[in-house]
Formats: sequence, C-alpha cells, structure tokens
Amino acid sequence: MSAPAQPEFFRPPLAYPRILYGEMLARPTLLHPEREAIVFDDTSLTFRELDGCVNAFAHALRGVGIERGDRVALFMTNRPEYVIAFFALARLGAVATPMNPSYREREVAYQLDDAQAVAVVAQHDLAPLVRAVRAEVPRLAHVITVGPGAPAARGELRFADLVAGAPATPPPPPDLAGDDLLVLPYSSGTTGLPKGVLLSHRAFVCNNLQFVSATRTTADDRYLIFLPLYHIYGLMLMGGGVHAGVRLVLMERFDPGRCCRLVEAERITILFAVPPVLLALLQHPDVGRVDWRSVRYAMVGAAPVPPELARRFRDVTGVKVVQGYGLTEAGPITHLNPVHDDARLTLDTAGPPVNDTGQKVVDLETGERALPAGEIGEVCVRGPQLMRGYWNAPEATAAALRDGWLHTGDIGRIDARGYVTITDRKKEMIKYKGFGIAPAEIEALLFEHPGVADVGVIGTPDPEAGEVPKAFVVRKDAALTADALLGWARGRLAGYKTLHAVEFVDAIPRTASGKILRRVLREQERARLGLA
Repeated sequence: MSAPAQPEFFRPPLAYPRILYGEMLARPTLLHPEREAIVFDDTSLTFRELDGCVNAFAHALRGVGIERGDRVALFMTNRPEYVIAFFALARLGAVATPMNPSYREREVAYQLDDAQAVAVVAQHDLAPLVRAVRAEVPRLAHVITVGPGAPAARGELRFADLVAGAPATPPPPPDLAGDDLLVLPYSSGTTGLPKGVLLSHRAFVCNNLQFVSATRTTADDRYLIFLPLYHIYGLMLMGGGVHAGVRLVLMERFDPGRCCRLVEAERITILFAVPPVLLALLQHPDVGRVDWRSVRYAMVGAAPVPPELARRFRDVTGVKVVQGYGLTEAGPITHLNPVHDDARLTLDTAGPPVNDTGQKVVDLETGERALPAGEIGEVCVRGPQLMRGYWNAPEATAAALRDGWLHTGDIGRIDARGYVTITDRKKEMIKYKGFGIAPAEIEALLFEHPGVADVGVIGTPDPEAGEVPKAFVVRKDAALTADALLGWARGRLAGYKTLHAVEFVDAIPRTASGKILRRVLREQERARLGLA
C-alpha cells in the first residue's frame, strides 16, 4: 500500500514565542499603542486603552478573591468587555469558560456547575438567568454584570465600577507554565451533555499564530467579527487579531444589512463567516450595492461550504471564498486553503494543514491503519494546538487522543496534494447553521415529558440551516400530538437547539447494548425524502 504523495503546497515551521496568552496583547501595545484595537457601536479603544482596561480588571478580580486556576464563566454577546475579561483572566492565571448567550436556565446551571465556576461575568440582560439558578451552583461566589440598565442586584458587582476603581498597571505575573489551563470551552459531543475541552496557554498561543500565518494577517488588516466570541471560531479571531495588531470591528450578532454597511464603512479586509452567512448576504438587497473591494477574501469554517454558494458569492461581490477546517479540540484551526494563491485554491476541500500540523486518515474499523491518498476514513491531526483532554472525562479523552494524534470523528480523505476533504461529519452530530447539536441532549429533554416512552433524534436536511433536529418518538399516551410535544419542548433549550419536527413510531432501533441506531433513522429519513 503506497503512502500519500508529497504535498505540492507546503507551510513551513513557525517559531512560537514562549509566552503566556495574556502576553499576546503586549506586542501590539508596544508597537501600535495609539492604533484602534476595538470598534463597537460608538465605542473605540486603542491598544494602550485596551491594555489598561485588561490590567484594571485583572486587579479587580484579584481584589475579590479570584486566583490562579479559578474558573470564571463569560456569559455575554460580542462586546469590548468580552475581550477585556478574557485577557484579564489570562493575565491573572484564572480560567475562562465561555457560555452561549442563548442558553436557558438548565444549560446555564449545567455549565456553571460542571466547570466549577466561582464567578460569572454576565451581560445585564442575561444576569436573571444566573440569578434563577444560583441556588443550584453553590460554588458561584460572584456575579459581575456588564452593560447598561438597572444597578446590579444585591450582592452583585458591576464591571464598570470594578474597572474604574482599579489601577491600569500590570498585575503581578502568575506562576504559570505553558501547559497550564487557559480556557474551558464546552463542545457538544456526539453523546451526552456538552464536554469541557481543556485548552492550555501554549495550545492557544500556538493556534492563534498558526491562524495568523495561514491567513496572512498583518497589522493593516481589519476584521469584522460577528461570529460569537463564546465560540472557538470567534475566540481564534479575537486572539489572533489582537496579537497581529488588527482593528477588530465587533458586531453583537450577525445582521446582513448592518454587515454590508460596516464592510464598506470600516473598509474590512477579511470577512469571517459560516455558510449560512454567505447565503443570508446573497439574499439581502444591499449586497450588490456594497463596495467590496477592500475585502481580500472571505474565510468560511464550522461547516463545509457548497462550492456553488462560494461561486455565487464571488460572482456577486468579487470576493473569493476560502474554506478551512478545525474543531474545538484543536484550538480550532487545522486546515485552510491557500489565501494568497488562487491557482491552488479549491472550493470543494478544506485545504492543506496549517503550519506544524500533521494529518492522516485511518480506517474506520480499528482507527489504527493509515490509509493511502484518496481513501475515505477518519481524519486525524496532531500539532502544538491540541487540547489536553476533556474535563472529567478520561474515557472520552483516551478515545480522542491516541499516541499524540487527535481522532476527530470526522470522515474524509486526503488527496495526493495533501488537501483534506470532509465527506461526513461526526456521525451523530446535527449541524445547525455551523453550530453542533448533540442529539442526546434533546433526547434527554424529551424523556422528561410524561407522554414519551422512547425517543431518538437526528438532523434532517434544511435548505437554510443545513440541518434541523427531528425526533422519532414512541408514545406512552396515544393522545399526545406532535404540536403539543413541540410546544412543550420549545424554550427549554437554546434557540438553535429547537426541535423542528416530531414523528411517532412504534419502536426506536437500538443495538443489543441499547445504543440508538441513529444511522438507521437517518437512512429511513433519507428514503422518505427521496434522497436514498
């Protein structure tokens, strides 16, 4: 059996500075102190001002007892305070655990408890969710509210007050090593509830620099960031952009009309997106009236972009689409098409590995036999950006990390040039607008309904979202209707996890050990839709 051919496109090794993540802000502050670092609505911060705010918040956190290794949840939409809080925690040696602002009470309680958070920095309109579950998370000692509105509830602290009352000088450096934990994001695995992913200072520093190198980012670039900062994709843009001295234009959330206006007004140079964003922009009446000439390219990740969608976007805007690949467990980026070389740019692959990243495809049966170019199997990667493992999940860690390789669970092939194509996602996952949904989480919710005897959840195709969750349900009560169950489930999980359809069945296919055969449910659904 022959080995894959030598890749024709090659990314050379990088020299990684031996710094902790909090020092990533030091370089642009020294080189470009008066340049704008962050623009958000009517707010603007230079790198000098951003550095001072980070130092002040780090001092304030120390003052209320936050120490090295403490977990602090960040429960906000995109805003300058997110960047400040993340870097302040890094400089303090504490650990950030980002939370999705669309979470409902049960999800907030789960992550705060599982991460063992001692504090949460919560946007003022999200703070009521924290208050509602505070009795369930006894470790949570501090709630720090961000943004306008009424004063914080009794016993809570205000972000603005803490920063205003603290010095802007650097805090004492923490006694940390590169392998110490920096951030604990939660990734929806294929089974069970979301798992915490252990990412170190070194892993994040390395991956941010791999990203800067692969994207050819310079201090002259301007990023428009509407991808959420709680998501690993957004955190990569934040860290890489800050270190490179980029001007970060933040949007609280994606809005196609506002995106078009900001691209032109701020002279954005790189647009970061997921496939539904490109579709939404193409459907917006302003897209053809925007001056897109400042944009060098649009980078798309989180889900494969259909080649025809990429071609249509370039035809309308003149902006080429560059596809990449990554996952939370790798910090996230592992692959990206060449951004500077149209001759080697492909629309149907995620491109070659980023710097210092190895790749292979292994057989699906054992996961041990490397396959030659062109054969389909499980994609594996290795490099300095990999996670330490999953929080409190040794079996899942052992399954994912083997002999220095991360087994991604994604199915694909590597061609003779070294470009990877993802042909299937993690088998169980539902991919809604680039966000992963664990079927088991929705199943666990539906099992709480007294009329449900058994349930299996899969993703069914949707032209705009990619996939939406559908439940196959065995009823205890024949009077239970699909509308009633959908109504009961609505609002109990984050909006993007909303159940879209229910089909009643006589039995859920399972293995002899009781595992749901979602593959069978998917095949039945494809046959029903005429896709088999």
